Amino acid sequence: MRALCWVGADQLAVREVPDPELRNERDIIVRVRRSATCGADLPLLAGRDPLLRSGDVLGAEFLGEVVETGPGVRRHRSGDRVVVGAGVACGGCWYCRAGLHACCDNGSTEPASVDDGWGRSDAGCFGRPRAAGGFAGGHAEYVRVPYADVTAVRVPDVVGDDRALFAADAAPTGWLAAELGAVRPGDVVAVWGAGAVGQLAARAATLRGCARVVVVDRHEERLRMAERHTGAEPLNYRRTDVSAELRDHSGGRGPDVCVVAVGEPPARSVVDRFGARVGDRPDALREAVYACRKGGTVVVLGGTDGFVDAFPLGAVTDKRLTVRGARRPDLRDVPMLLDRMARDELRTEHLATHRLPLEEAPRGYALFRDRADGCVRAVFSP
Repeated sequence: MRALCWVGADQLAVREVPDPELRNERDIIVRVRRSATCGADLPLLAGRDPLLRSGDVLGAEFLGEVVETGPGVRRHRSGDRVVVGAGVACGGCWYCRAGLHACCDNGSTEPASVDDGWGRSDAGCFGRPRAAGGFAGGHAEYVRVPYADVTAVRVPDVVGDDRALFAADAAPTGWLAAELGAVRPGDVVAVWGAGAVGQLAARAATLRGCARVVVVDRHEERLRMAERHTGAEPLNYRRTDVSAELRDHSGGRGPDVCVVAVGEPPARSVVDRFGARVGDRPDALREAVYACRKGGTVVVLGGTDGFVDAFPLGAVTDKRLTVRGARRPDLRDVPMLLDRMARDELRTEHLATHRLPLEEAPRGYALFRDRADGCVRAVFSP
């Protein structure tokens, strides 16, 4: 079959790879219909993961049709259209029973290899190197999906592919941000980052009844998109004093909940800053901590590697802030989000700004990485 493979730093290629096969009784094989780029792919694309190997298949977010099932699968049959969560969780360990699928003890294929970097391993993930607890990704014609009754969810007939695709990861992550922030009716919410996850975090806050939601970014086309599709108030940090504007939007106090949803991870240390490209996250995180009202909550999303220097811990303690973080969402919210999609409460297809055949996936990733031509997410069809 054809699949998008990592070849080397900033080098991708569509290659022929072996077809996947059932390995366990709870597996299914999915014929991919849609797959999407993801911000967590960018460090992989740049070659910053030492465990990545040439030929590894990328792609954490995908949707497709079941073509084969293992004997232990109960919820799916051939012909079902399913969206597959980016994380792989067993459904039976202590964390899964508590609804914390992203912390699953059994989803990772090689848990020992990631313990040193993270303290404890998290769940497995599609489109990540096997040595980092991952599975072959969804930028392919077919994918093996383990623990399918947990990981894959049937898509309602009335929900189109381009909408349902974002229930794999972006929409659950956005909802998780609002949940971790305990957004309540009347709250003022600020979101740093107007990409797919930032926009869906803003929409989730609105669905939970917040009074105002402000999205902070520097890309005007993304800010306009967030305003049009989520009702958020746009704020370009290159043109205004963000903290002053946010105080003005919240009765002088600052937002009740601040969500950091920028996609680029930070440098690991002060030394790294002399030779490595520094992303937006450290500045956004510090700004969120300073902007948040006393007693408020700061939520940090995404796959941050390493450490952030000059973190304002004094501001956290003096202001009694709650800081919560999540690398990827749990699977429990996917059915609920698909139901909201079916009722037109949650629309996501506008995020698929570029639709390309799988053969053009390297170009799609270049557009996504560089945010060129207004690209928010590139979506591929095998």
